[in-house]
Order: sequence, then C-alpha cells, then structure tokens
Amino acid sequence: MSETFTGKVWVLGDDIDTDIIIPTEYLALKTVQDMTPYAFSPLRPELASQIKPGDIIVAGKNFGCGSSREQAASSQKVLGGWADLAEEYSTKRYRSNLINWGILPLITKEPLVVKNGDVVLIQDIETVLKDGREELTAYLLDEKTGETKKEIPCSLGRLTAEERKILLSGSLINHYK
Repeated sequence: MSETFTGKVWVLGDDIDTDIIIPTEYLALKTVQDMTPYAFSPLRPELASQIKPGDIIVAGKNFGCGSSREQAASSQKVLGGWADLAEEYSTKRYRSNLINWGILPLITKEPLVVKNGDVVLIQDIETVLKDGREELTAYLLDEKTGETKKEIPCSLGRLTAEERKILLSGSLINHYK
C-alpha cells in the first residue's frame, strides 16, 4: 500500500450490487482478467475500459449489496483500483473482499458531491494503518492547479490488526508470502 495516491473519480450512486460490479454471466470466464472488461457493464458498458490504475470508485449507500462474490472486488483490483469511497458498504463480507484484494474501503462522513473525472488525493495511508487510526482525510483537487478544493472526511471503519496488515501488504496473497 502506498502512503499517498491520487486518482480520478468514477461515480456510481446508491445500491450498486455485485451483479453490477461483475455480472453473473461473466463468472464462467476462466480468469478475473477475462471478466474485468465487463465490470460495471450493466450500469455503463464503457466504464471498465476507462478506469485507469489508481482511479477511485465513489458510491453512495448500500455499496456491494447482493451476493458476496469475490470477483466484484478482484475485478476492481485488476482494473487498478486502490480505494473505494462509499457512504456505506452493504455487508462486512464485501468490505472484507475489498480488504483482501488491497482496496481501501473508505466510508465518507457525508454524501460525497463529486463528478466523474474529478481528482482525489488520499495521503498518510500507511501511517493511519500502522497507527491504528480509523479517520483520515481525502482531498478533492482542482484539476488545473492541483490545489485543494474540498476536504473529504473519511473513515476506515473498525479494522482488525490483521486487516490492517493485509492492506499494508497490498493484498491477502502478499500478506501470506
């Protein structure tokens, strides 16, 4: 996990279920890499091809509802995701899947008003994880100047010591290497 990263925002809205993140019909494909081009296709078919490494998914309430399929988190990681910002995660299982794939499951303190293409900076990640803190601040940046337009108070929620180690390692697989 990097100490700091900056990413473009992709806004999804409320009640994004795992069938939207990775539709059932693509689960039969051989690998997550094969599935990933179809990520978010029921919502926006072009989205998977637009997401770049470091970009950030922004969702509202009930993010990750539906089944607890691991491919919903792993497809985001293959696309290059490092963090999701949501008002709430539907289940502990979905949040755990994000953590196991090294994706920060950030919870916003208030509804986040951003648009697709906005740029968000998240910093002090390793420090927050190592210190056992829950709170951190992300920053909405001005695209042209790089100056902070707005602070975004966030929480990691209650993470166990093991979950913190997994995130610091970059994923559950790296944690056990």
